Amino acid sequence: MRKYGLIALSAVLLHTPAAFSAAKLDFSNEYNASSIHAQGDQYFIDQVSKLSKGDVDITLHTGGSLGFKSADNFYAVADDAVQIADTLAGSMSGIDPLFLVSSLPFLVENEDQAKRLYEITKPYYEQVFADNNQILLYASPWPASGIWSKTPVTNKQELAHLKIRTYDKNGTLTLREAGAEPVKLSWADVVPQLSTGGIKAVLTSADAGASGKFWEHLNHYSAIQYAIPLNMVHMNKDEFDDLSKADQQAILKAAALTDKHNWKTVKQRVAHNYKELAQHKVTIHQDLPQPFIRWLQASAKPSLKAWLKDTGQTGQAIMKKFESGQ
Repeated sequence: MRKYGLIALSAVLLHTPAAFSAAKLDFSNEYNASSIHAQGDQYFIDQVSKLSKGDVDITLHTGGSLGFKSADNFYAVADDAVQIADTLAGSMSGIDPLFLVSSLPFLVENEDQAKRLYEITKPYYEQVFADNNQILLYASPWPASGIWSKTPVTNKQELAHLKIRTYDKNGTLTLREAGAEPVKLSWADVVPQLSTGGIKAVLTSADAGASGKFWEHLNHYSAIQYAIPLNMVHMNKDEFDDLSKADQQAILKAAALTDKHNWKTVKQRVAHNYKELAQHKVTIHQDLPQPFIRWLQASAKPSLKAWLKDTGQTGQAIMKKFESGQ
């Protein structure tokens, strides 16, 4: 809630002109400052500052410095422990399995399809947030997920029994079906587990690996084009309602601008990431053998089946609209 100093409050009570202090909001992000998500969030903050003429002051806390992981963010924002958060969608699957749709393996083939899936699903996301005293501000898409590893992972045999980090239920089901040994970990736990040998590979994007300097532990990246998952940026509804109408409009306009910015940026990010990986002697495996890709796609079918069962008519409606091309 916005808090005013005693001098300003007294001025209001006396009906004399006074300048109010800016609304101060904290923004939690589990990822590194150089990540695509943190940079998108900073773009949003800059837009809010400009549009509100400095009346809304948002501080971005990266690297989980506030003590919140993605799995904590939903209720932290609902309870106003933090006012805004950037949260991996799949980490909210315990709230509603709907949040797993963007990470369904091999469902989308490119960023345009991922954006259309988001637009189809957005009203359902918004309702879940609204039911929990929050508003959805914008999506923060990842570049396509691949496999970071110590040794090449380009076929079924190299994947077998590989202890690999996954980021949600979909990845765990798919990679277990494919013969690996998946371990679901929040982002903050990935590098510590790599350092201690708790995991030998990571399912994530080239971008995430670059921001985490994975080349200090892993030498290979297999571009399997697994999924283009989303993060969601959401805000406490009471905090939003407490802003002036002008500042609310500034927040919403900045969010719309950031949505466009993020979808444009994600298309350009992979080339930049691959250049950085090459500079650090990471071998990038593209054009992978089709038998391997088909094996992964077949291994992904149980996760889609489970998601459709968990989401019922809502999931069926989303898939029908997505597959129809509407």
